[in-house]
Amino acid sequence: MSFPLLTATAVVPALGAVVTAAVPAAQRAAAKWVALGFSLLTLALAAVVLVRFDPGGARFQLTESHAWIKDFGVRYELGVDGIAVALIALTAVLIPFIILAGWHDADPLEGARPNSRWRPTQGFFALILMVEAMVVISFEATDVFLFYIFFEAMLIPMYFLIGGFGDRAGGRSEEETATQRSYAAVKFLLYNLAGGLIMLAAVVGLYAVTADHLGTGTFSLQEIVQARAGGQLDMASSTERLLFLGFFFAFAVKAPLWPLHTWLPNAMGESTAPVAVLITAVVDKVGTFAMLRFCLQLFPEASKWATPAIMILALISIIYGALLAIGQRDIKRLIAYASISHFGFIILGIFAMTTQGQGGATLYMVNHGVSTAALMLVAGFLITRRGSRLIEDYGGVQKVAPVLAGTFLIGGLATLSLPGLAPFISEFLVLVGTFSRYPVFGVIATVGIVLAALYVLILYQRTMTGPVKAEVRSMPDLRVRELVVVAPLIALLIFLGVYPKPLADIVNPAVDHTMSVVDKKDPRPDHPVTDAGWFHYSPKSEGASHDGASGGAK
Repeated sequence: MSFPLLTATAVVPALGAVVTAAVPAAQRAAAKWVALGFSLLTLALAAVVLVRFDPGGARFQLTESHAWIKDFGVRYELGVDGIAVALIALTAVLIPFIILAGWHDADPLEGARPNSRWRPTQGFFALILMVEAMVVISFEATDVFLFYIFFEAMLIPMYFLIGGFGDRAGGRSEEETATQRSYAAVKFLLYNLAGGLIMLAAVVGLYAVTADHLGTGTFSLQEIVQARAGGQLDMASSTERLLFLGFFFAFAVKAPLWPLHTWLPNAMGESTAPVAVLITAVVDKVGTFAMLRFCLQLFPEASKWATPAIMILALISIIYGALLAIGQRDIKRLIAYASISHFGFIILGIFAMTTQGQGGATLYMVNHGVSTAALMLVAGFLITRRGSRLIEDYGGVQKVAPVLAGTFLIGGLATLSLPGLAPFISEFLVLVGTFSRYPVFGVIATVGIVLAALYVLILYQRTMTGPVKAEVRSMPDLRVRELVVVAPLIALLIFLGVYPKPLADIVNPAVDHTMSVVDKKDPRPDHPVTDAGWFHYSPKSEGASHDGASGGAK
């Protein structure tokens, strides 16, 4: 029996959460190091998964399958494709930086009375590791019911991270801060639980449909896709559309897609900066990932039926999120609305139904995670120094903390997709893929690029340039621990911006497979071009055969 690598990748952070929580209350420093150690061990396992994954091999690799609840056809079934591998690697890379960035975020406040039983520090880092475990297994699960369990279960630790360990800055009373944290946590939970309950009804409906057509019900993604391809599972259009909507609603809440997005600005604004990164760079990616893995592959005809409406919602997210980001006075809420705009681009690329669009959307998931982490964590360091999230309370920071200002600028430039930084190629491919099939949508989406430049540059100008405000004159520059957090993220943004081929090579075969399941081919361009390297525009027409070897980022 081979070593269960995928299970280990999820179990190690879960075990780390238990061990961290069990550290004695007085040993806060030890708890931090234990959590960091387990996160690094998880990163090592994710690296092994990345190395052992063969982009040219089987669709799902490193598979594990065991009977679980036989009477209901539920199996413990894991497997990874290129998209899952990329997102597992993103999660494993970001968690150690999240832990380092939040090193002091759960320490008792100065002057607080010691409590021998209360372990806020241990709880904070244990919850982060537990979220990592649940996110990783969500990326690995190929059984729909298994995925659903962890898709919902991750809400519990996230609720406590938002409500119990919120932002201490903002110039508000402790009572008001606690009230706002509780409001944000409850809103996060209610929105996502509502989506999850609707999805549960769709999951049960899917089981009933498979039982009716196949004789025995199943939740296995591979079995359902194969049965559909072989003609054994032929859903009625109305049934497929209802099931699709049940799944998509839950994923759109998690993503988040307008108008189901309103929980995100509250959750990110009231969270600590590391938890805000955990929300938007890690947890929310489960929603867009699931659209590719489950919505498109389980319900291909319904996905095509819903495409025009979803793309309109994605366009609204792009423009609406960017416009509200421009008008924000709060740094963290600005970044939250910017993320809503970016998720609009991701969903637009997914439902453009082109290899360029879906390849760009997958790259965008990874690159957005890195760029948002860099910007939000530096913003968190800035807010901690000043004790305020308001943009108007800053000015002239680059003169007193040039390294902080420089890293903040690079994170901001990545957010607006500057050429040479990682998000640029993602956004470019999404726009190319969208324009090739839906030119009007592609043109409208480009407005989001202009608006992104406005909110990022306005934010930088108002906080970092101009006269030095008295409150920031003594602001220290980035410390060693903070540089250890930010420098690798900046390096990764530059590397993936200059040389995205390694990441593109991993995700492209999975994108090609998704396109073949949905039975969509790239439209023929008016002026076909020949292959010019890792990126080329495929000249295949709608009616041509799809050989799965070309398309977007290759």
